[in-house]
Amino acid sequence: MSNDHVTTAGSSGAGGLTGRIAAGPDALLRAEVLEPQLRFEIDALLPWYVQLEKVLLLEYRRLGLLDGAQVGAIADLLDRVTPEAIAREAEESMSDMAFTLERHVVRRLAAVPPAWHVDRSRNDLQATAQLMQGRARLLDCAEELIAFGRSAHRLAGRGTELVMPGYTHMQPAQVISPGFYFAALGEQVLHTLERLEPVYRTAAAAPLGAGAMAGQELPWDRARMAALLGFSDVSTHALRAVAQRDWALEACAEFSLLGVALSRFVTDLMTWGSAGYGFIDLPDHWSGISSAMPQKKNYPVLERIRARTAHLGAAYTAISTGQRSTPYSNSVEISKEAGAGVPAAFDTLGSVLRLFGAVLGNLRFREDRMREACESEYLGGFTLANLLTLRAGVPWRSAQVVAGRYIVLAVERGLPPAEPDAALLDEVLAAQGCTAENAADLLTEAMGVAGGLLAKRSDGSTHPEAVRSLLTVQESAFDALEKRWADRRAGVDAAAAEVDRLLAGPEGRQEW
Repeated sequence: MSNDHVTTAGSSGAGGLTGRIAAGPDALLRAEVLEPQLRFEIDALLPWYVQLEKVLLLEYRRLGLLDGAQVGAIADLLDRVTPEAIAREAEESMSDMAFTLERHVVRRLAAVPPAWHVDRSRNDLQATAQLMQGRARLLDCAEELIAFGRSAHRLAGRGTELVMPGYTHMQPAQVISPGFYFAALGEQVLHTLERLEPVYRTAAAAPLGAGAMAGQELPWDRARMAALLGFSDVSTHALRAVAQRDWALEACAEFSLLGVALSRFVTDLMTWGSAGYGFIDLPDHWSGISSAMPQKKNYPVLERIRARTAHLGAAYTAISTGQRSTPYSNSVEISKEAGAGVPAAFDTLGSVLRLFGAVLGNLRFREDRMREACESEYLGGFTLANLLTLRAGVPWRSAQVVAGRYIVLAVERGLPPAEPDAALLDEVLAAQGCTAENAADLLTEAMGVAGGLLAKRSDGSTHPEAVRSLLTVQESAFDALEKRWADRRAGVDAAAAEVDRLLAGPEGRQEW
């Protein structure tokens, strides 16, 4: 067992302590450690502890250690457990959740079955309760990711034909579309959802039956217990089952990685919403003002989102550093302190996804500003070099030099991209020892804004058809993932229902 101060299940107050400890917990220890931990466990873990106790009842019945009447009496009390009742119980004993729940039931039984809780440890019980809570949060997380991904998908669908500058090194580079850009956000979400698959597989292996660290002495059917708890597998090695919190470490790692990506997307929106760009707008109820500068319209929600993504990285750092340099066994440091920030990481990710999704749902493209930005820049330089090679036979490297030199001279002469100068291009070509019979046509095609989208032909490009094709694939992927995660939730719910059915049937309460 871990080293929290506890009383035995049947003791009252500080009297009747375990044979090893002769005094109850210090007031400071209660205030700083035990009370906050119990409040959290009552709020977050109580349903899972109750579910675990029900499954253990069925296993004691299978082992012949409890009869149907005993199982029924305990199950009935477990069904009537409330957070308020457990909180009152905890005030007297200040033990952890496992002991508090046991004490609550024992106090209400006419006779305590001697074998109830025989060959049991808190270590695997606690690890399983935490894992069940983590599994539930992962199911919620997947649903929130899918909803957010669909928001990005809808926004992308609205912008496949629009034009805007794409940037590299924070400089205008090529013509893209908002549809192309936000399809990348949808792709990022799908990537995260795929990476959550192995995290959920980790969370699908039940520690129950591992005992304190070395296994248990009764022939527990660990696979059956796992199935009744909605798990698809068993954490086979007893020590690893209680020593590690892989699911939390892996989940926080994925949240941290997603946070890095989301912060970059938000940074672009912050840039595009600034007065110097003006590519996007949000309605007033999603905007802010300056108290001193009435001309300003700010978007503080974007700052909030980007700042909160930093908390995701901090959560991973906290749990990983909390686990490192600890002995490879169960301890309070591993089971409680190292993962103290994990629930907040789930909360933060949910908040980020909801806020960001609302931004995407309310965002408006300023088409005129985006087109003007494209028309003011020589974004067709790459296309011009390609055309010079493919249409005029100019060697590729020479074509790059010609395109770059033409743009420099055109800018110096104050020529906008929409006013191509064929004579100037001929001069630049001649300086490189090259010619092109159709210079004017090449310039018109290369520098046209609309042609910037249509020039790209490869899969995954910014061509409207390529973007729409990608969005179709993404929609199917979101549909498949939504069904997969819904099936997982349904499996967990079905397992809980099966436990109640068994407790109500011949296997459980047959001797009532």
